[in-house]
Amino acid sequence: MEHLDSVPPRQGLVIFLNGTSSSGKSSIAAELLQILDEPYFHMPVDAFHAMRSSVPVPPDQVGTLLHRTWQGFHRAVAGMAAAGNNVVVDHVLSAEWRLRDCLALFVPRDVVLVGVHCPPDELARRERARGDRPPGLAARQLAQVHSHGVYDVECDTADATPRECALRIKEFLPDRPAPTAFERLRAAR
Repeated sequence: MEHLDSVPPRQGLVIFLNGTSSSGKSSIAAELLQILDEPYFHMPVDAFHAMRSSVPVPPDQVGTLLHRTWQGFHRAVAGMAAAGNNVVVDHVLSAEWRLRDCLALFVPRDVVLVGVHCPPDELARRERARGDRPPGLAARQLAQVHSHGVYDVECDTADATPRECALRIKEFLPDRPAPTAFERLRAAR
């Protein structure tokens, strides 16, 4: 059995997939886990929402509950990376505070920010096919989710398969330029 003090410290890499609901982030993440050369953890924000008990929450407290869930999610991702784990994050930066929180918590040099794009008509089609999202959710998120405008890598899931997007991300990793999108975004704030 390996002793904890014999594990060399390191910072894990965070591949941060940002896009609206139904844009294809989870499909890209699944492909990344299959093709990346090192172990990665897929940490989708939806998994954190799914962990919550089904106790009814008064309508005036739902916003607070969701905010705390997202804050906890950000800290869990940061903790996994700080412990040396590589992480694929599946998130929706549809509120400015979420980006600010992540910029404050993550090591900017070790984040690859990926813009996952999809046209509104295709998002609507995917929402209808899924049936588990409120109609129009992705369209409502679209205005804010990419408003920061800076990415390391971008994919359009209407033009490329999840595998093609994952390969594009993998090809980007060995020679990541500096400053990263997270470094530029942090410096601008």
